[in-house]
Amino acid sequence: MAAGFRFRDFVPDDSPEKGFESLFKIFMQLVTITSGDVGEALSWLNELDKQYNLTDGEYGIGNFIDDLKKKGYIDENEQERGAFKITPKTEQGIRKSALEEIFGKLKKGNTGNHRTPQVGQGDELSTDLREFRFGDAVDQISMTESIRNAQLNHGLTDDFMLAEGDLEVRETEHKTQTSTVLMIDISHSMILYGEDRITPAKKVAMALAELVKQKYPKDFLDIIVFGNDAWPITVKDLPYLEVGPYHTNTVAGLELALDLLRKRKTPNKQIFMITDGKPTCLKEGNGYYKNSFGLDRKVVNKTLNLAAAARRLKVPITTFMIATDPYLQQFVEEFTQVNQGKAYFSGLKGLGHLVFEDYKKNRRKTL
Repeated sequence: MAAGFRFRDFVPDDSPEKGFESLFKIFMQLVTITSGDVGEALSWLNELDKQYNLTDGEYGIGNFIDDLKKKGYIDENEQERGAFKITPKTEQGIRKSALEEIFGKLKKGNTGNHRTPQVGQGDELSTDLREFRFGDAVDQISMTESIRNAQLNHGLTDDFMLAEGDLEVRETEHKTQTSTVLMIDISHSMILYGEDRITPAKKVAMALAELVKQKYPKDFLDIIVFGNDAWPITVKDLPYLEVGPYHTNTVAGLELALDLLRKRKTPNKQIFMITDGKPTCLKEGNGYYKNSFGLDRKVVNKTLNLAAAARRLKVPITTFMIATDPYLQQFVEEFTQVNQGKAYFSGLKGLGHLVFEDYKKNRRKTL
């Protein structure tokens, strides 16, 4: 009897597990937007269920909440009776989800691609292969591909022969250790005019942190936030990050970033700054000097002085400006010129792609 294919009717899997997975993806997005507020995320999920029929008669929101508890994604909040909080398992899941959402699209070659062909001696293997050249290190030779070439070129005989022309070498990238400070603006303007700018910024920070942890474990990544003041936060804090009733003290953020980088002994140092506005605030004694109208030269000049100080320390600043106002762009261009860094005027959609490509590109630079 001849071999062939047998077809039958496709019966979708209506198991509760499938219902859980579909709801879980939405829940992870909502809990990021609500800064870790499980109650608010579940309330939104319930409203979405009413509007779009996300569940059926067999598996409802109540079943989903029970499964979240059983699988260890939420736990009882000891400080608030009857409320839930996310667990470390969920925090890690949010970071991985952000990495897949941003990095997954990046690999498909979307906008913001700044790839560089620069390679050199180092211990970080790339995926590129080439023919062996005189002077190549022996440990660069890819034995699997070289032996395969020998078999193809000389045939399968009892006398195995491996010639120089059979050898293939795996390229390596420059061995660099990089210290990066990611600055996130949490001033009130990050949620003004009905546009949520803080959630994409949080996702980029979580995805970048997860990328560094997985692919570049020798690198250092510090994350700081700045409003009226600036302070460092940990990766675990990111899901809970919220915008406050703050002005924009860019000077405080840059001062803290440079202080952190001075303590790092790596040859490559850089600052990434995600912001949507101009500097409007300075710390003076026990109070603050604030001016939200136009470009206050007192505030701007101190900001530019720090840009120049960073340049003298060989710390480039890459600014990701998620606003399109011409006078704000003019300030960023002046700031970038003083620092001799880079600036991107990006929409929220392309932000992650720009950050990832620039991070990878800067790691390959030899300073």
